[in-house]
Amino acid sequence: MALTSASPARVPGGSPMPFVRLKLRLIANGLRGRPGRVALFVSGVLLSGIFAVAGYAIFAVPGVLGDEQAAATLLPLGGSALVLGWVVLPLVFFGVDESLDPARFALFPLRRRTLITGLFVAALVGLPAVATLVATAGTVNTAGQLGGAAAALAQVAGIVAGLLLCVAVSRAVTSAFATGLRSRRSRDLAVILLAVTAALLGPLQLAVLAGLERADWAAFGTVADIAGWTPLGAPWTVGLDVAAGRPWAVPLKLLIVIAAIAGLLWWWGATLEKAMLGTAGSGRGGAATDTRSPVGRLLFGRLPATRFGALVGREVRYWLRETRRRASLITFTVVGLFLPVSISMSGGSPGPMTLFVGALAAIALANQFGYEGSAYAANMTAGVPGRTEIHSRAAAHALFTVPLLVVVAVVVALVGGRPESIAAQFGGLVAAYGVGLGVVLPISVLAAYSLPETTSPFAVSSGGGVAKGLLTLGAMAGTVVVSAPLLVVGFFLGDVWLWIGLPAGVAYGCAAYLIGSGLAGDTLDRRMPEVLAAVTAGR
Repeated sequence: MALTSASPARVPGGSPMPFVRLKLRLIANGLRGRPGRVALFVSGVLLSGIFAVAGYAIFAVPGVLGDEQAAATLLPLGGSALVLGWVVLPLVFFGVDESLDPARFALFPLRRRTLITGLFVAALVGLPAVATLVATAGTVNTAGQLGGAAAALAQVAGIVAGLLLCVAVSRAVTSAFATGLRSRRSRDLAVILLAVTAALLGPLQLAVLAGLERADWAAFGTVADIAGWTPLGAPWTVGLDVAAGRPWAVPLKLLIVIAAIAGLLWWWGATLEKAMLGTAGSGRGGAATDTRSPVGRLLFGRLPATRFGALVGREVRYWLRETRRRASLITFTVVGLFLPVSISMSGGSPGPMTLFVGALAAIALANQFGYEGSAYAANMTAGVPGRTEIHSRAAAHALFTVPLLVVVAVVVALVGGRPESIAAQFGGLVAAYGVGLGVVLPISVLAAYSLPETTSPFAVSSGGGVAKGLLTLGAMAGTVVVSAPLLVVGFFLGDVWLWIGLPAGVAYGCAAYLIGSGLAGDTLDRRMPEVLAAVTAGR
C-alpha cells in the first residue's frame, strides 16, 4: 500500500495547492465541450447563490430586529442544522467531486498528512464551502448589531471554525463509509431517500406550520443553549457571548470546535486507507450457496411453477430492486396516507380523496413497459400471450399495493373516528384501484414510451414521451369519474353501505379490471413489435 508514514512525498513541500489546481482543472475539463454539464454547473451556481443569500438573510434577521432572544435561539439551532446537512448530503451525493475521492490517490506515494491536508483544502474550494461561508456571515452581522465590533470580530473566527468543522465532518464521514457508498445498493438507497424527501415536502410543511402554532419557545431556548456548547452550535454563538458580556466563553467554545475538528481529522486519517482500497477486499467469503434452481429462486418457493407464476416472480423482483419502481411505491405510500388523513383531521369527508388514492395506486402501471426498455424483447421472443403478460404484471403490482390500501383504509377510518367504516373504506379503494387498472392497462399498451437510461426516479422523457405521459392525468380523472357512482350510492345508503361497501367495491373493481385487462391483453397480442419499438431508447 502506498499510503504509509514512511512514504516519500512527491508533492513539493507537502503543499495543498496541487490538489486545489487538480480540482479546478477537473471542473474545467468536465465543462469543456459539454453544454449539458455547463447548464448544470450554472444551475449549481444559481442554487448556491440563492442558498447563500437566503442563509445570510435568515441569520442576520435577529440583529436587524435587535432581538437577543431570537438570536440566541436561531443561531445555534440553525448552525447545528447546517452542520448536519454537511454530514448527510455528501453521503447522498458521494462521487460527484472526483478530486475528493480518496481511492483515486491509492497508487500515489503520498504521506497521509499530505493527502489529508490537500483533500481538506481542496474541499474548501468549491460552491458548497463558499455558499456556507456567505450564508453564515449573517451571524457576523447579528453579532455586530448586538455587541459591536468586538462581537463581530469574535464571530468571524467562529464562522471560519464552523466552516472547517463542516468540511472535516463531511470528509471524515464520507471516508469512513466510502466502501459502502460505492455499492449499487447504497446508491439506490440514496435515490430512494431523495424520493422519500420529495414526497414528504408537503406533509413536513404542514407539520412544521402546525408545530409552530403549538411551539413551546421556552423549550426551544433550552435546546438552543445546550446546542451552543456542543461542536454543532458552538462556532455560531461566540459573537453572542461577547455581546452578552461572556467573553470567557469564546476561547472555551473555540477549543471545543478545534478539538472536534482534530478528532474528525484523526478519524479521517484512520479510515483513509480503507477508503483508498475501496471494495477490493470486501468479498463475501463463506456465504451460503443457494442450491435451488434458477426457476425456484425466481418463484420464491411460493408461486405456482407455471409461466404465469414465473412472470409474477420476475415482476416482484423488479418492484423490489428497480429504483424507479420502488420510488413510485414509496411516493404512493406517503401521498396515499397524507391526503385522506389530512382531510379527516380537518373535519372533512375523506370519501372523494379515497377514490383519488385508489386511482393513484394504478398510475404506476400506466407506462409499465417503459421500465424495461429493450429487455421486453425477451418476452416477445418467448411468445408470452398478451393476457398472461398483463395479468402477471397486475398481480405483482397488487401484491405491493393492496396491503398499502388496507393500511390507508384503517388509518383513515381511525383518524376520522369511525372504525366501523374500515371495510367500506377498503371497498371504495379497491373499486377505484380496479377501475384505475382497467383504464391504465390499455393506455400502457397503446401509448408506451421509453424512459431515460438512468435509475433516477426524477428523470423524465423528452419530446413525445412527455405528451404521452400526460395521458396518465386523463386516466386518473377518468378513474375518479367512473368510480364516483359508488360514492353517490354510499351517500344515499348511509349506514347500510358500511355492510355492503366491501363486497360491492370489490365486485365493481374486479369487473372494471377484467374488462380493461382483457382489452389490453388482446391489443398487446397485435402490437408487440410496436410496443418494443416505442419503449426502446433512441427510437
